[in-house]
Amino acid sequence: MGKGTCSLAVCCFLFLLAQPVFSFGSEIDFLGEPDDQVASKPNIVLILADDLGFSDLGSYGSEIRTPTLDHLAAQGVRFTNYHTAANCAPARAMLLTGVDSHLAGVPNIPEMLSPSQRMKMPGAGSLSDNVVTVASLLEQAGYRTYMSGKWHLGMEPDKRPIARGFQRTVAMMDSGADHWEQRPYIPLYDQANWFSNGERLELPEDFYSSEFLVDKLMEFIDNDSEQKAPFFAYLPLMAVHLPLQAPQDYIEHYADTYRNGWDALRQARRQAAESLGIIPANTPMVRMPTTLDWEDLDDETQRYEAKRMAVYAGMVEAMDANIGRLIDFLRHRGDYANTIFIFTSDNGAESTGPVDPQSFLQSYLAGRMGYSVNEESLGLKGSFGSLSPSFASAAVSPLAFYKFYVGEGGMRVPLVVAGEKVPLKQQINNSFAWVTDIAPTILGFAGVSAPGSRFGGRSVEPMKGRSLEPVVMGRASAIHRHDEAVGYELAGHAALFQGDYKLVKNQGPVGDGRWRLFNIVTDPGEVINLANAEPLRFQRMLGAYLDYEAANQVFRYPPGYSALGQVYANALRQELGSGPIALLLTGVLLLPFLVAYRRRRP
Repeated sequence: MGKGTCSLAVCCFLFLLAQPVFSFGSEIDFLGEPDDQVASKPNIVLILADDLGFSDLGSYGSEIRTPTLDHLAAQGVRFTNYHTAANCAPARAMLLTGVDSHLAGVPNIPEMLSPSQRMKMPGAGSLSDNVVTVASLLEQAGYRTYMSGKWHLGMEPDKRPIARGFQRTVAMMDSGADHWEQRPYIPLYDQANWFSNGERLELPEDFYSSEFLVDKLMEFIDNDSEQKAPFFAYLPLMAVHLPLQAPQDYIEHYADTYRNGWDALRQARRQAAESLGIIPANTPMVRMPTTLDWEDLDDETQRYEAKRMAVYAGMVEAMDANIGRLIDFLRHRGDYANTIFIFTSDNGAESTGPVDPQSFLQSYLAGRMGYSVNEESLGLKGSFGSLSPSFASAAVSPLAFYKFYVGEGGMRVPLVVAGEKVPLKQQINNSFAWVTDIAPTILGFAGVSAPGSRFGGRSVEPMKGRSLEPVVMGRASAIHRHDEAVGYELAGHAALFQGDYKLVKNQGPVGDGRWRLFNIVTDPGEVINLANAEPLRFQRMLGAYLDYEAANQVFRYPPGYSALGQVYANALRQELGSGPIALLLTGVLLLPFLVAYRRRRP
């Protein structure tokens, strides 16, 4: 049985509950177009970063070197108001199916599901059999379909990507693993669950995740080079998911970059994003209560924190460099001109690294896992790097909150759509876009129709997203009407987007459970609460959110439910027979959030 977790702190050391899903592969009748019509269609490459913050690319205001992705941004459209789920599995489910995460069977990661929710929703947390992946639709239309990267949507044979429309696959089945070698990054994994075409895979000795995943994707494309059919390539990279690890050469680029701390970085990125037109001029921003005072830290701690961020930056740059190798490969093959590239992230920056990884207890527990947290080795093989909430807030600058919360920092991420076939160059689009729009966008570029209410002889959920293809090709400026409501829920956190406005409720320990209303076009930092100033809009949007809950079968959590409390309760239930160490580490790694709760500003 596969086991998984979505972050070291919030979901650490919990067994992933594998639930069966239906494989459409055996029921698809090939109804494709004639070979010459299929061959004229574009290749499509969907690249997904893991836990990348809103301002982590140079073209979005970062100091990190990302020349490849910045070049793509110059060759197409940057979306500044694109939103995704606040954690990994729900985002991936919506990205690949165009269906709301609740209806797709993945309302949350399994570790946060309460016993009552499990009872009411059997199989929750795994990609359901009532949705169709974009890979299945493209395969049926005659495309070659490849995947190389993190799956995290199910472990059983009928859940694996090879059974959900991908013809060639290399997949990390869990939430993540070590980036340097075949080993689990937390002790609850028996092994690092890598699979190739549905069967277990042994990694090479010279493995580094970003390099390996790009190598495999290039191998898939090259091995089918005699075929005339276009390809759809899904590259869900593991960068920059825990543990933060990167080649030394990349880390050294940032040896002195972060010595002024997180507040200075957050300000610098805001100013850069303003100058690029990514956010409005003079955008206000909040300082999260989980952000420590840099000047209160001693020199040694400041140096260590700066090194943690340097490893993060090096990992982003290494990811960019390997994407560059893929683009060079496609140029060499003559495929680049006929390829559409889509790049985005599954959610905002991860914020749950320990505040003090070098404490005696943290060092001891890391040592039991075979990891070092020493400053000198951070990022290298055998080390365990992470970001604290303080630098995570800088990674999403100027936004509020981060991964697992429905503030803009957890949900707003970069989205770049580019290619020589894209007529718009160096364009910035500020219109609202949502993660379920990606699958219809891919189908739009491929000229493939979305399924209705039936597919493969079964009833399925129709795609709810809207294609961004008209925006990218210059035929429209937006795809969502101003009166259209788009809802989202995660473990009691809730949001509703409508036009320029967002209704949002973040639960504890960092949030306070109160509804707020923001204009996220003029105030992307979510500083000015408009609930009292616009009471009619506030009430209408509350009503629209209730409609969303009913239409998407959102589970109502009982009063007093705490997502982190449920994680801990599930840990107790699942780990009593496995010894105290994992339980102890779970509690220790929750401490930053408990501290934040006590320090929370009114």
